[in-house]
Amino acid sequence: MSSSTRKSLPLYTVDAFARTSFTGNPAAVCLIEKEDVSDEVKQKIAMEMNISETAFVRPLKAGDCFKDSSLFELRWFTPTNEVNLCGHATLATAATIFQCKGNKSDALTFRTKSGDLIARRSGELTTIDLPLNPPKEKVPEGVDKLIKIVLNSVPPADVRYTSGANKEFLLRVPDSLSREEFEKISPDVSAMMGAHGTGEIMGVILTLRGSKENGAVDENGRVYDFISRYFAPWNGINEDPVTGAAHTVLSAYWSEVLGKKKMYARQCSRRGGDLEIMVRDDGWVELSGNAKVVLEGTIFID
Repeated sequence: MSSSTRKSLPLYTVDAFARTSFTGNPAAVCLIEKEDVSDEVKQKIAMEMNISETAFVRPLKAGDCFKDSSLFELRWFTPTNEVNLCGHATLATAATIFQCKGNKSDALTFRTKSGDLIARRSGELTTIDLPLNPPKEKVPEGVDKLIKIVLNSVPPADVRYTSGANKEFLLRVPDSLSREEFEKISPDVSAMMGAHGTGEIMGVILTLRGSKENGAVDENGRVYDFISRYFAPWNGINEDPVTGAAHTVLSAYWSEVLGKKKMYARQCSRRGGDLEIMVRDDGWVELSGNAKVVLEGTIFID
């Protein structure tokens, strides 16, 4: 069968929360303008792309196209399963529609399993609105072994949990830890899965309060309010480069600890990425960042 007779979909790869290409968190964005595809096909495409998330987006109003619509359905798939919320793939999707499809709307609404999410232009940045997921002090049973595997000899300064977002377990490390020491933490992700397999925990967030003294500053010397890392082997992601959903948890936590609404953060993966954060009083958080489209193509479906 020739490519001209095969069903195909436009596909993009976008580096989210990235000032330059090949940094931040890559997401695949698949545009579905006409007939939807099955969840089975979506999962196979996500597995084929084999990056942390593949977003599937389509206009919701009959007759609308990506250039003109402002209301879309949005879903996210990892290589192994669908997830309820993915911030970086939402930002990547908005950037694709704004930059590649020429959409002139000031804001886009994405209808998702986590409710309606708004994405807006903010100068050179794209801003996404996500629901906050404040972590609680009550944690699932049997987490001691998991904490030991993740932190090794580093004692946790605080432990929190939320069943919101994607069932996140938050571990704050002591403020005395340096950024360099924080970035050297290297948990055995296979052992993590074996240590807690109840399904209550699907991601582990590590976080450290930022300061000039511990080296949590950007290349211009601006101090990060906090830095973080994110591990989700239960979702097929050993370490995620930059995680919007995790920052719905982190933003709520650090806003309370620091007494601040506006914050600046970095996720310290190998690729890394910076986020501008505004915690609102209505239970939502605005995450802003750059996005770079690095690949444009077509995926064929037999």
